[in-house]
Amino acid sequence: MFENLFKYLVSSAVFSIVGILILIISFVIVEKITPENLWKKVAEENNVALAILGAAFMIAIAIIIASAIHG
Repeated sequence: MFENLFKYLVSSAVFSIVGILILIISFVIVEKITPENLWKKVAEENNVALAILGAAFMIAIAIIIASAIHG
C-alpha cells in the first residue's frame, strides 16, 4: 500500500515540476518574441491590461499542460 502511495507522490511531484518548467519556458519564449518587455511594463508602468493578458496566457498554458499530463 505504501509502495503505491510513494509511487503516486513521486510521479505527481515530477509531473508538477515538468509542468512548471514548461510554463516558465513558454512565458520566456513569449517574452522574447514580443516587441515590448512585458515584465517591465507590468511592474514599473503598472499596465493592468498587459498583466491581464499575461495572466490569461499563463492560465491557458497551464490548462493545456494539465490536460496533456492527465491524458
